[in-house]
Amino acid sequence: MTPAILDTLTQHVFAQLPQTPNQVRRLFHGRGRCFEGLEQITVDFLAGQLFIALFKEISPADEHSLMERLLSWTQQEAWPTSNIKALLIQYRYRPNHPTQVLWGEGEKDLVVDEEGLKFQLTLGRNQNAGLFLDMRYGRRWVTEHSQNKRVLNLFAYTCGFSVAAIEGKAEMVVNLDMAKGALNRGRDNHRLNDHDLTKVKFFAHDIFKSWGKIKKYGHYDLIIIDPPSFQKGSFALTTDYQKILRRLPELLNENGQVLACVNDPSLPAQFLIDSMQLEAPELHFQCRLENPPEFPDIDIESGLKALIFSKST
Repeated sequence: MTPAILDTLTQHVFAQLPQTPNQVRRLFHGRGRCFEGLEQITVDFLAGQLFIALFKEISPADEHSLMERLLSWTQQEAWPTSNIKALLIQYRYRPNHPTQVLWGEGEKDLVVDEEGLKFQLTLGRNQNAGLFLDMRYGRRWVTEHSQNKRVLNLFAYTCGFSVAAIEGKAEMVVNLDMAKGALNRGRDNHRLNDHDLTKVKFFAHDIFKSWGKIKKYGHYDLIIIDPPSFQKGSFALTTDYQKILRRLPELLNENGQVLACVNDPSLPAQFLIDSMQLEAPELHFQCRLENPPEFPDIDIESGLKALIFSKST
């Protein structure tokens, strides 16, 4: 990594530092391939923890240069007022490799703020801290379109969409995810926001074996589908997404909506539009949500695809 490349990283990070100590925000997104030589790096501000993720192995010389530059940030004039308490790095290409503290005192458990909503994150061995930052506009859209609605949240993870829906005055939210621990964190996220948990259901079930339970609480006014690209033994996006789409017409109320997402860089938005047309022709594509500006990408189809569909009457 040349000094010029590292200067680019430094300038972007310090230009984007938030003023609110508890805020959460992507500061640098190299994975969008808009910054040559920095494609493998992301930097997030997580409530005072500056979290650097390295997605591909680099040469020992480049790693040494990167570490020197990261530590030099603590000598920057803006550092004392940056609200940064720790510098952390995670080697994403090393399975089960713990997050390392480069400077300061790292905190394992954090409560962060995203547009007024609180979420608990955990920085440790897990590669995902508990909130996908590129879905910020998706959660905002759900908050704005949930009033008095019955919402089904599939692949709920830590229930970010559920929190957004209840904040938007949803009548009820049903969350499904195979990971009980993630749903427990989702319950905690609702509590952080002082939500009425009687309006929220949490089911740690395999979606494909739970259609009866899902239908029991339907029909729904809004269904959210945000699956992993691949989950060994339980979900493969290119073959299993269609099984969900064909169930949508029977689960939705008249004029119901669907927020369907794909985060596989190899699949364009058209994959989802075509699949919906084939499996659930009653649902019509309405629009694609923009991605937050802090996630620039050289190819829009490589980033997150969050699409809105509506059921015709």
